[in-house]
Amino acid sequence: HTETRFLPAFLYFITVSHHHVPTKMPFKNQTKLANGEAEIHHRPKRGWIWNQFFVLEEHMGPDAQYVGKLHSNSDKGDGSVEYILTGEGAGTIFVINEVTGDIHATKSLDRERKTHYVLHAQALDRNTKMALEPESEFIIKVQDINDNAPKFPDGPFVALVPEMSEVGTSVLQVTATDADDPTYGNSARIVYSILQGQPYFSVDPKTGIIRTALANMDREAREHYTVVIQAKDMAGQVGGLSGSTTINITLTDVNDNPPKFPQKNYQLYVPESAQVGKPVGKIKANDEDLGVNADIKYSIINSEGANMFSISTDRDTREGIISLKKPLNYERKKTYTLHIEGMNTHVDPRFSYLGSFKDTATLKITVGDVDEAPVFSMDPYIMDVYENAPSGTEVGAVTAQDPDSRNSPVRYFLDSEEEGERFFRIDESSGVIWTTQPLDREDMPWHNITVMASEVDNPSLLSHVPVTVQVLDVNDNPPEIATEEEVIVCESSRPGQVIQTITAVDKDDFANGQRFFFALPSQLPVNPNFTLKDNEDSTASIIARRRRFNHLIQELYELPIVVWDGGEPSLSGTSTLTLRVCPCQRHGRIRMCQGEAFLSSAGLSTGALIAILLCIVILLAIVVLFITLRQNKKEPLIISEEDIRENVVTYDDEGGGEEDTEAFDIIALRNPAAAEELKFRRDVRPEVRQHCGPPRSCRSPSVELDEVDVHEFIKQKLVEADLDTSVPPYDSLQTYAYEGQGSPTGSISPLDSPGTHSEQDYNYLDDWGPEFQKLAELYGEAESEMTT
Repeated sequence: HTETRFLPAFLYFITVSHHHVPTKMPFKNQTKLANGEAEIHHRPKRGWIWNQFFVLEEHMGPDAQYVGKLHSNSDKGDGSVEYILTGEGAGTIFVINEVTGDIHATKSLDRERKTHYVLHAQALDRNTKMALEPESEFIIKVQDINDNAPKFPDGPFVALVPEMSEVGTSVLQVTATDADDPTYGNSARIVYSILQGQPYFSVDPKTGIIRTALANMDREAREHYTVVIQAKDMAGQVGGLSGSTTINITLTDVNDNPPKFPQKNYQLYVPESAQVGKPVGKIKANDEDLGVNADIKYSIINSEGANMFSISTDRDTREGIISLKKPLNYERKKTYTLHIEGMNTHVDPRFSYLGSFKDTATLKITVGDVDEAPVFSMDPYIMDVYENAPSGTEVGAVTAQDPDSRNSPVRYFLDSEEEGERFFRIDESSGVIWTTQPLDREDMPWHNITVMASEVDNPSLLSHVPVTVQVLDVNDNPPEIATEEEVIVCESSRPGQVIQTITAVDKDDFANGQRFFFALPSQLPVNPNFTLKDNEDSTASIIARRRRFNHLIQELYELPIVVWDGGEPSLSGTSTLTLRVCPCQRHGRIRMCQGEAFLSSAGLSTGALIAILLCIVILLAIVVLFITLRQNKKEPLIISEEDIRENVVTYDDEGGGEEDTEAFDIIALRNPAAAEELKFRRDVRPEVRQHCGPPRSCRSPSVELDEVDVHEFIKQKLVEADLDTSVPPYDSLQTYAYEGQGSPTGSISPLDSPGTHSEQDYNYLDDWGPEFQKLAELYGEAESEMTT
């Protein structure tokens, strides 16, 4: 029963309930007076204050559920006080008696949907509608009952646990939820229990942790388990609600099983024709484990089997693949025994107490007899034969034998698809190889042929062997001069100067073609221009025999040379070299050769020639333009007298034409190389008449020249020029280079002193440029003559 009373100025909620203990809340206020005393103000006490009601959820009675009562001290019981209720659910869920203040709940409430309601209460004077009490707020809480069963929102579950786990190994934790109020009573207090899965698993009643309950659970015996867990509220008491879920537990594999061969002894038949490196059989050991725990490595542990066979593991099937390492021969060994071991590659040390994780088996291999092809005694064969040997010369022989026990006869023949059949043939029964024609080492030094052999009784079985035939060298090729290009001879070559060093080549091989000897043909007359020197090191030098060659007189010379090799017998050959004369600078640098154009010899390049032609065209265009302008506008020869400027009178006098040039030497404007032979001296030396009496009284020319009157000589030459009809009609300058004799200082020219030799070196003239090239050649020539 709950009752609320309104007291003057305050609203008190007095609730009688066995669920709560009232709380006393005193309140006081103090004020400090002027005389220092404190005046204490006492506020009215609220007494026992309750501001909430309780109502049970899920009320199913026929009458409305009584919630509580509102009452004010102003109510005298005469009905003058009117109670009003407002707030959440007022008038719909909660109704109040306006006269008595009783509150009832008209509907069944669900705490899981709404846990409480907030309402406001007022007490009014019915006649004046004035508030007798201030509005007061209170809460109606929905009191929980156990109307919701526990649930597992994430179920069903899947869990894994290794096999052979210890007892108490944690597998999974499950948690159930209950919608009831966990703070009130035991409606949401859950206890877990196992309904299915014993005795393999257990569950903690409070935490819901599932653990293993049985030791040594073997995955190979049973892999999957279904466990049902129940959650019950009310702490598991009678009348509580419950819910359950399912957990599917799978045992994961561990390596707790060693490999096992189904049998201890196996047999295998392998023909002797089996190819090396190819599989010949399989063997497998079983392992009940999974994944890497079942991986097996196979090995052959006895030397007899390991020498002839090998074994590997197929990753997909985990089988041992047996392969052949060496060829089998039935005639030598007919059986082999293999001890094969299969061992796990991933061993768990926890299960070492179970023993070694490996197993062995014995495999007996029987070699089958097969008709085999003949076998050659060698592979390959290497033979040799001299070149130019006559047809039918024996090169060598091959031998093959039937490896089978019956030893059938063998027939030999050459591969018809090869070119070697043109040069060789083979005897079918003996295997002897002969030549079919003479061989040339210089054409093909090696021949590769293939010899095939087959049994007479079974021609389909063939064997092949390569045969290499080397053609040995014979000295059958004469040597030749190695120089293919023309030999250049400089015009300034001197006697004894080496023109070029030559070598020889021989098509024969190293033994016969290494040593060479050189000479000029003995049947020809002595060459006046060149000679040959054998350097005795398989080279020879061409040497000039005369001084000064001129390409204008003769440009090409031919020089035949005989060369011998050092073979047995020795062979010789004659080669003719072409020597071309070229102008060269000092130190042998070629200046002009092989008929360059005239402009090239003069030092004009193609670009310079184009520039000159372009300038000529431009000058011609200017001249034509100037003449055209003058024809259009002719000026008088005599300028008017009124023009006070200086008068310039022009005459169209073109001069003497080509006659004017006869008085001048224009040879210097020509090509020096082309005009070299046309030059002549223009100085004139006075003639001296000698008057000789007795032989010893004749005077020398030098003495007579001293007495010559140069003045008279010039007058004489002047008269001759005046009388000459080929000179120009006007005076011209005649020059004479003779200066007379008798200078007190003497002559400084070396031309008149042949007996003296200058020790000065004129090689520095080469560095002065092409202008002094001719002077350098003259002094060099004079020096060589003096040396000679």
